[in-house]
Amino acid sequence: MKFEDLLLEIGGFGRFQILILFVLCLARINLPMHFLLHSFLAATPSHHCAIPHQEAFVNLTMEEILLISIPREPDGTFRSCEMFSQPQFHLLLNSSLQPENDSIIQNCQHGWVYDHSQFTSTISTQWDLVCEQRGLNQATATFFFIGVTIGAVVFGYLSDRFDPFQAVSSGQCPFHREDPLSLARAMYVGWKTRSANRNAVFSPRSRWVPESARWLIANGKVKQAHKHLLRCARMNGMKDFALSPEALRTITTDKKPGESYSYISLFRTPVLRKISLCSGAVWFGVAFSYYGMSMKLTGFGLNMYLSQFVFGIIEIPAKVIVYVLVNRIGRRQSQAWSLILTGLCIGANIIIPEPFTSLRSVVAITGKGLSEAAFTTVFLYTSELYPTVLRQNGMGYTSFVARLGGALAPLVFLLDEVWRSLPEVTYCGVAVCCGSVAFLLPETLNVRLPEGIEDVEKTQLPGMVTPPPPWAARSSA
Repeated sequence: MKFEDLLLEIGGFGRFQILILFVLCLARINLPMHFLLHSFLAATPSHHCAIPHQEAFVNLTMEEILLISIPREPDGTFRSCEMFSQPQFHLLLNSSLQPENDSIIQNCQHGWVYDHSQFTSTISTQWDLVCEQRGLNQATATFFFIGVTIGAVVFGYLSDRFDPFQAVSSGQCPFHREDPLSLARAMYVGWKTRSANRNAVFSPRSRWVPESARWLIANGKVKQAHKHLLRCARMNGMKDFALSPEALRTITTDKKPGESYSYISLFRTPVLRKISLCSGAVWFGVAFSYYGMSMKLTGFGLNMYLSQFVFGIIEIPAKVIVYVLVNRIGRRQSQAWSLILTGLCIGANIIIPEPFTSLRSVVAITGKGLSEAAFTTVFLYTSELYPTVLRQNGMGYTSFVARLGGALAPLVFLLDEVWRSLPEVTYCGVAVCCGSVAFLLPETLNVRLPEGIEDVEKTQLPGMVTPPPPWAARSSA
């Protein structure tokens, strides 16, 4: 007896699953704030070198003070990181004149003056993470993703080694215990307030979410699985469900009680090794392109707040469309083409002239929607590729690779010092290449979820076809 058959006996996808889905969605509402807040916390407003003894120029306007103190770019804007070593008063007579030599131009010596019309305080303005220190500003997002990477590895391991409920609870306890104090310390000024406020959003307690019955059965904890299955059956209206704990032991799994698996198990057998390598590349490309686009909120003719709003709104129809596509054209095709088209949209904006802001905005929004479609698909696809006994390890491993992609994505913006379009070329190339790797993965549409390692290996042998699950046969009838 397969676990999918058991799910049909307790009501399939009913009120119990809907309630659990709703509770988990509450926590997911808060999660994107952590990942995307860097665009605002570390925003760098317009700035120029601080001018010493500015009070001595009492007869000059601010524009004239800047004219004699700050060199200008070819487009007429004042430079952000350089200043004249001495005031150039002759520029007051003819502002179109250029400095006779570059020896009178030097880096900022007395700090910077920032435009506070949009941001009162950010990380970059508080610690002057501009010009030569610009890399440290981008690195703050990298440090965040490194922390997420470590968490993906640790809790992916704990959720498979122990039970997922205890793994989540142990991770939450320190935060629950110090939440009020931490928030009180953090909420006192500017960007710190915005950073703390995102943690004040309601987060459901893990005790409301039951442990996975499939995981409990696979690990020999039949009595606990029986308790949760009875609860699920009652909420779904299946009051006649009376499967005994002894009968649950007949549920077929490849994992025997007491047997444990590690991340090395993902690479021990040929098919799993291929799946792990390819899915890791896909996850890297998905996260790399997604966060690269999410942190690029300017240059499309919209202010960054409106860009963020539109980038967020487009994800809703993208999710709806991808849920239809994965069941029509399959997981593999949806995964590959959504990521490839994301890269092509990024590449298209390289060749579209900047004055065509409307067209650039449409292409960027389309690319963001495709990127979200790729991210939505990869979660579903990966969970169906790995067997039950290794699913948490597989998700932990792929999440680890994805966070590496997320950690590197902000640093790619620094490549614009080499060539202005190099960041976009990098994002485009990685997305197209990683999307192409998805074609090497097996299709999982209408294929029974693998319970053990043998299920994965056998389905890829010549002549072996995995029978579809009961609901697939029912829907096609």
